[in-house]
Amino acid sequence: MSDPKHPELHLNEEPRNDLMDVALGFGGFFAVLMIIFIIGVIIKLVIG
Repeated sequence: MSDPKHPELHLNEEPRNDLMDVALGFGGFFAVLMIIFIIGVIIKLVIG
């Protein structure tokens, strides 16, 4: 059953929602960049 020549016989053990994974990835990356930007602005205001 686990013959690689027959992919239709291979059941997906962990079905995942790819669109949701990509959306969460972009969202998380954007959040990290936003936090870095806000910290930079705060440092700039404190120094200036």
